[in-house]
Amino acid sequence: MENKQYKDDQSAAWISTWSRFIRQQPFSHAPHHENTSDIIEQVLQAVQHGDSCIFATRQQADTLHDLVVLADNVEQKIAPFVFDQQHLYLYRYWAMEQSLAQQVARLKQQTIAAVDLAAYPDLLTDEYQVQALSMVAKQALNIITGGPGTGKTYTLARIIAVLNQAMPNIRIAMAAPTGKAAQRMKEALQNSLNDEKLHDLVTDELKQLNPITIHRLLGLGTGSQPRFHAKQPLPYDVIVVDEASMLDLSLANMLLSAVPDQARLILLGDADQLAAVDVGAVLADLQQVPALAENRVHLVNSRRFEAGALIGKMAQFIQTQQAVQTSAALLEQFAQQVIAPSEIEEINLQAEMQDQIQLEYLPAQLSGQFDRTAYYDKLMLGYQPYIEVLKSYLTADEPELWVKQVVKIFDDYRILAAIRQGAFGLSQLNQQVEQRLLEALSLQMSKQGDWYVGRPVMMTYNDYQLGLSNGDIGICFKRNRDGQSQFEVYFPSLEKWVLATRLPKSIETAFVLTIHKSQGSEFTHTAVVLDEAAKNLLSKELLYTAITRAKKVVSVLADQEAFVQALTIKTIRKSGVLDKINNSINY
Repeated sequence: MENKQYKDDQSAAWISTWSRFIRQQPFSHAPHHENTSDIIEQVLQAVQHGDSCIFATRQQADTLHDLVVLADNVEQKIAPFVFDQQHLYLYRYWAMEQSLAQQVARLKQQTIAAVDLAAYPDLLTDEYQVQALSMVAKQALNIITGGPGTGKTYTLARIIAVLNQAMPNIRIAMAAPTGKAAQRMKEALQNSLNDEKLHDLVTDELKQLNPITIHRLLGLGTGSQPRFHAKQPLPYDVIVVDEASMLDLSLANMLLSAVPDQARLILLGDADQLAAVDVGAVLADLQQVPALAENRVHLVNSRRFEAGALIGKMAQFIQTQQAVQTSAALLEQFAQQVIAPSEIEEINLQAEMQDQIQLEYLPAQLSGQFDRTAYYDKLMLGYQPYIEVLKSYLTADEPELWVKQVVKIFDDYRILAAIRQGAFGLSQLNQQVEQRLLEALSLQMSKQGDWYVGRPVMMTYNDYQLGLSNGDIGICFKRNRDGQSQFEVYFPSLEKWVLATRLPKSIETAFVLTIHKSQGSEFTHTAVVLDEAAKNLLSKELLYTAITRAKKVVSVLADQEAFVQALTIKTIRKSGVLDKINNSINY
């Protein structure tokens, strides 16, 4: 796996260099045990994998001599490593966990004015959704989790409608980790607020709520210091964060620190999804803290995946599967309980249709001479409606009238890859789709640099000057301005046009997304590609996240052993958050 090997080599070199560097003066003056470098490198490697610490004995920690301090002595001595109850940390992550635990305890122990729900007996009928409303009515810290279609946003709409009625002039903030997730939150919330049942409860102010990224909410600019923090808290009475599974330790700590006293915090998410890219799995940790049992509700009943729905069956199969049988037995069980392997075919999407799953296995050994063209063609099938709508746009007398239709059709389908490089990685798949689209539309000659009509692109970082966030996706069109025809990119989540020439060189073509980048998105049909090169990176969380991006159709193209890995390996990140929160609350 080209990209993984390269990154692993780079990471190993950096870790080794840093380990040697920190053992020298002026950082350390003590002679070091021969195992010292091993311990340091284990901690650094753990951080690379998203863990905040490693398990270690006091004896192992003592080999670091003056480079480590016991947690009880942190205020008396400064050191790059901290040993705390069989956990060895870099000081940075120990301090973040301490701060996060204190903020969770503060919110848990807040006493706020309860909201009387007597006037809303029939607002919700699902018992778990009723519990969620009751919880938010009387508590400051609220965690609402559930799988796809369990009604998290539906429940939230009713919660904020009730709070808005009960608390005059209430100030509500809505946020999500990415721009795409914030846009999806906005669309889903507006749909729920338009429910006739809420007609008498929803005000114009509620309808105008505009979710933003957490970075924008906190005022995180190009620097690392937020505008809002513990000493200058956010000016809101209710703060709602969607897709909370994407919260890493650093961002969660900044967010909770900025929540003012007497405010309600509502975290929404699916703890079975992928954890954050950076260190920490905050939502999963909060799910396990016994002291927070009264502060969380897990929604169970799915409306999206009704009884017998295949995508729901597959999601449940992933969640409940254990690695206790042979690969052949597991694949046979999947064939019997979910779907048998066949070949990927074109599926015509319809407004009302039963959900479908397609599963095709790649040959066991993909040699250098292997012809992958047929598989690229199969993955391209989902983009045929996009090609057709682009043809209509290109030949229309008033092409601007087709822009929204192009955006809508594009969002029906997306290919999701587990890795970036290799024959079935993000880069190569994007090239293959682009090549086929240009040929179908005869656009090779009108392509200028990387730009052409229909090119979808994704931002890879936050650009505050352009007002674009990491993960924002736009589509390139040709527009006439002041008598000149030029390429411009339309970002539907912001309803914003940006000249292609103003966008950064690092912007990526987005026919294909990594599964990590797809979090917070939703498509009618997703194609998930898991080849042999991705095997060591796969997990239940990765596969679950990928298939639950789809509303109606999932097409899986996978190496058999890679698929087995994705069905059985559960990722558990090491942290001390659970113990620290319990200790802070019970202190």
